[in-house]
Amino acid sequence: MALFDTTAFRITEQGMTVLWQKMQIIEQNIANEDTPDYNCKYLTFHGVLRDKLRADGSVKKELNLAQRIVVDTVTDDQADGNNVDHDTQAAELSKISYQFDMLINEMNGSFSRMRSALVTK
Repeated sequence: MALFDTTAFRITEQGMTVLWQKMQIIEQNIANEDTPDYNCKYLTFHGVLRDKLRADGSVKKELNLAQRIVVDTVTDDQADGNNVDHDTQAAELSKISYQFDMLINEMNGSFSRMRSALVTK
């Protein structure tokens, strides 16, 4: 539907997807904080928005955020080989949850504006 086919909507939607995936990985890290030899995982991503820009400043329809999972095999915080720092993971989860909530609020605001425009008084 054309109402939802905007650059802002696509960026918000994909941002929520990436943040959701980051939350899942952090929750997996926290769940394995007592597992011997478990290596902490991180989801890294960067916007490829610059590559998707057209000469006129508009964005091509196929907008994607490149992402990959990185496993930290270098850090060895505990004697059992586990490198999950609970405090760091909890703080990162809190930050990402806040960002996710902001995107949900942005999307809800967009829906509210569309609903207002469709309602006639």
